[in-house]
Amino acid sequence: MPISFTLQYEDSVTSARAGLLHTPHGEVATPVFMPVGTCASVKTVSPRELKELGAAIVLSNTYHLYLRPGHEVVREAGPGGLHDFMGWDGPILTDSGGFQVFSLADLRKVTEEGVEFRSHIDGSRHLFTPEKVMEIEMALGADIAMCFDECSPYPAEYAQVAQADGRTHRWAARCRATHGHPYQSLFGIVQGGVYKELRQKSAQELMALDFPGYGIGGLSVGEPKDMMYEILDLLHPVLPAHKPRYLMGVGSPDCLVEGVARGVDMFDCVLPTRIARNGTVLIPEGKLVIRNAEYARDWRPIQQGCGCYACRNFSRAYIRHLLKAGEVLGIRLTTIHNLYYLCHLMADIRQAIVEGRFSEFRREFGRIRGERREDRG
Repeated sequence: MPISFTLQYEDSVTSARAGLLHTPHGEVATPVFMPVGTCASVKTVSPRELKELGAAIVLSNTYHLYLRPGHEVVREAGPGGLHDFMGWDGPILTDSGGFQVFSLADLRKVTEEGVEFRSHIDGSRHLFTPEKVMEIEMALGADIAMCFDECSPYPAEYAQVAQADGRTHRWAARCRATHGHPYQSLFGIVQGGVYKELRQKSAQELMALDFPGYGIGGLSVGEPKDMMYEILDLLHPVLPAHKPRYLMGVGSPDCLVEGVARGVDMFDCVLPTRIARNGTVLIPEGKLVIRNAEYARDWRPIQQGCGCYACRNFSRAYIRHLLKAGEVLGIRLTTIHNLYYLCHLMADIRQAIVEGRFSEFRREFGRIRGERREDRG
């Protein structure tokens, strides 16, 4: 098996767990947050900086890389495929493009064969089938590839979600039959919306195909967080304990802590880079909009005690100035801070699990965020 997973520690009170994900490009300590490099680049941040801020594995997007530069171009970059193309020698996960196709809405048509869609770039027509997606992901050559799936919207009627789930399972079987990369592992994706019966059925059907890991898709698409947590609680005893679980598209700090408490090992989200471009940074109390006028003469770092490059070298006032002046360095610094914050939050969570104090960590995390979110530096 190209990857393997070692479960090392389990919390005695919650379902939190710590492990090691072994990949052809190195080990990843879990639980882990994966920065998103949609087009083979985490926006504004170099691979060297990603390593310096604590990133262990990154995610790239099959849909976007297929449209440009094209998966054949990436294949030609070298034997490492995407690793050589983007200059990242650590582990990579590629999604299948299923969510991106789902989000196109008016530009797509779903059939049993696959999804016909029009490019958001030039309007050209394309067809993603499970076989085509496997061809693309194998050319990209990431350590982990995801099956092609159909993500149901929220809200959606039971019959609509059930139909999408059936198609997701059949597509997963086709992906499994087609995939044959020598060092790439293929994960299945559990769907089912917010319907517990469908979630359990989806998990059981995918487990019968014996994937080395399982994504949990179709959450964080508009449903209340409590509903998401209920689904995670349901799936924890169902999914195999000796294989990694990946909650797709979730990355707010509170959801990371609560997801870990429910047995999730891997997360990804564009949130830290997206809000950074809008001048918003993550701090233990929540968020700080550093573009605001109140920080024009604030000489403190973004977060006292933070070890990221931005906090070690620059003030809130300076970073605000850069953002207001349209200087790219401002976005780079807010992005570096946000990614550092999430990567180190996950490292702290893991350490708490290892030391048997995750429940205490979780309570303290909630207490800090629950207090009045005034700027205390």
